[in-house]
Amino acid sequence: MPLFASVAILPTRKIDQIRTQIDSYTFPRMRKSKFVKLKLREAGFISRALLSSRHPVLAHLIPMRRCNLACGYCNEYDHTSSPVPLDVIKSRLDKLASLGTSIVTISGGEPMMHPQLDDIIHHIRVRGMIAGLISNGYYFTPERIKRLNKAGLEYLQISIDNVEPDEVSRKSLRVLDKKLRYLSEYADFHVNINSVIGGGIKNPEDALSVARRAVELKFSTTVGVIHDNDGTLKPLSPKEKNLFQQVKKLGNKDHARLNWFQDSIAEGKPYNWRCRAGARYLYICEDGLVHWCSQQRGYPGIPLEKYTMDDFDREYNTEKWCAPTCTLQCVHQVGILDNWRDPQHAPGQTKPESSLQDTIHEVLRAE
Repeated sequence: MPLFASVAILPTRKIDQIRTQIDSYTFPRMRKSKFVKLKLREAGFISRALLSSRHPVLAHLIPMRRCNLACGYCNEYDHTSSPVPLDVIKSRLDKLASLGTSIVTISGGEPMMHPQLDDIIHHIRVRGMIAGLISNGYYFTPERIKRLNKAGLEYLQISIDNVEPDEVSRKSLRVLDKKLRYLSEYADFHVNINSVIGGGIKNPEDALSVARRAVELKFSTTVGVIHDNDGTLKPLSPKEKNLFQQVKKLGNKDHARLNWFQDSIAEGKPYNWRCRAGARYLYICEDGLVHWCSQQRGYPGIPLEKYTMDDFDREYNTEKWCAPTCTLQCVHQVGILDNWRDPQHAPGQTKPESSLQDTIHEVLRAE
């Protein structure tokens, strides 16, 4: 079934909401016609995901582990590996398409270092999937942005950790502001700027500065709550909590409504939910292996080309030990689609089941 075929099940009220959102949206560069088409595709894949749990919703694909930076908190990069060959990447994308995947987000490392990134994005679009990209922002020039437009990129996310670079991270607003201005002027795709708070970040007020700059440039903005640097879950300080709420108010209302789990994380409390990693969410490393996510690499560790619906069903129905303290926004958002159904097999109490009506209401509100 085409990704947008199920838009017809949306109520008239929802369609009117989309029209209102389109009418009120400020377009820094993205064509209004393209925005309309993208919102309809989003509505389509959400409707399709609610109707059936038998396909992946989101896959993160790693075509390049190498990165130009060395952020102190990051365990997802090296400085030596080669890019995955284009024909291998295309084969993996074909497999994801055959599984019915709705969205593919290219990550790394730094995926902008892959010499054939534009061809990868184009192949995602050819196979009917939504194309996203996560980048540190360093490689954006007017010409490079125009090439991404032509390739068909639909979403970009850049995480900015601070205002001034320090020994932990050089993903700073001062360094990247020129790149953001280029994106504001030339990008014909949606741009989201993510800031972080918690985990020993030196200047938590930087998250608010980053969010305000994103809004000035007419980008959407989100905020992530991260673990402490020793890997434990600790509550935010009163100052951090106040800043966290301020950034949420500035940010993307869609994400804020879907990220209610962050309120528990901010308090240092575990959150009961049904993680569908390995099924509805897939993380495919540079070696082509399927993992739960970037932070739980190693399981199930099955080559994507050999991944079957038996593997999908096993992971869909398996309760993940790490879920209560997970801070990965994208995995939580995918999990919302199925929290109301299909209890998972593992010891321990799971979150009480909500109704399908409640789930549809929450997801459609976020749209």
